[in-house]
Amino acid sequence: MAAMLQGRRILLVIAGGIAAYKCLDLLRRLRERGATTRCILTKGGAQFVTPLSVATLSRDKVYQDLFSLTDESEIGHIRLARECDLVVVAPATADLLAKMAHGLADDLASTVLLATDRPILVAPAMNFVMWESNATQENLTALRQRGVHVVGPDAGELAEGESGVGRMSEPLAIVGAIESLFASGPLKGKRALVTSGPTYEPVDPVRFIGNRSSGKQGHAIATALALLGADTTLVTGPTRLADPRGVTVTHIESADEMLAACRAALPVDIAVCAAAVADWKPRDRRNQKIKKNGSLPALELVENPDILATLSAKGSSRPSLVIGFAAETENVVSNATAKRHKKGCDWIVANDVSAAAGTFGGDANTVHLIDEGGTETWPRLPKDDVARRLAQRIADRFTRS
Repeated sequence: MAAMLQGRRILLVIAGGIAAYKCLDLLRRLRERGATTRCILTKGGAQFVTPLSVATLSRDKVYQDLFSLTDESEIGHIRLARECDLVVVAPATADLLAKMAHGLADDLASTVLLATDRPILVAPAMNFVMWESNATQENLTALRQRGVHVVGPDAGELAEGESGVGRMSEPLAIVGAIESLFASGPLKGKRALVTSGPTYEPVDPVRFIGNRSSGKQGHAIATALALLGADTTLVTGPTRLADPRGVTVTHIESADEMLAACRAALPVDIAVCAAAVADWKPRDRRNQKIKKNGSLPALELVENPDILATLSAKGSSRPSLVIGFAAETENVVSNATAKRHKKGCDWIVANDVSAAAGTFGGDANTVHLIDEGGTETWPRLPKDDVARRLAQRIADRFTRS
């Protein structure tokens, strides 16, 4: 199951307990499996492991102070809370569990845990009397009812020389619990197809007709769907982006190649057409470079295949959910609504790609989700957040059906 954690982003909260030393091995195990880790080290945790050792194994900065002006200007506790796929608390002390249960936020760790909307896994570690106390058990019950996942604790010899239930689970057991959480994502068993980036329509061996799409939004959507458990294929035109981890990627250049790759990926349950496919292509591609000779060459254009309409067409191979993107520069919602009806897709994600919006090539997007029920306008968000929000809406749709 090593591939299960490939590309997963895990925020590890290391609290104050002797079991904190096991987190160094946990970090190593997670990185072996392809996960990226970012760590919060509490004041108590720093009594048992050093920031240097944690930073060395996580290969990232260690975050400790809620009121660090540098941290807040560079990343901030809200971004720490959101820029991950899972929050793991290990060791989860009785004190930190109590703060979580009662919504306290008096340090960086408890503030992030209150601010996050990501799944949380805790690995309790404490003396067996503390573990068995009514207060701790009531706190655990409340946390479980809120959806917090728990691994351990185990029985055995404790730091004080006593024996009982309270030992933090071993790193490999925690890794197994993390893998199980990802394996049981809401889109597990579903197949998804995502198109991304521009297409290049060749004029001659040197020149092409293309557009300014960076592919950032489509790549982010493919990643988000994969993180929710979908078996995801990404068909992408030329971009400068790295292939998303955990996703099957097919590279193409032209619209004809993209359509062929999409057909080859069928059948799928979900199709998200986020690529900015060129509307036209030259009727005839020149085999040799066109030379300048003082006159403009005649360039006759023909329409490219309509990939969104093709995937939306009724038939046995039509995905259960087809989502298109509408890149508009004016009358964004009305034009996108008309496109949804014309293409026959289920949802349209409309965005303003005028120069003032900064969508093409930028890291943020303002979108309108249009379906049979109407239009929902989302606030301006980083493209990764747009992708996660859209993926969750897709998951909710399949959960209800």
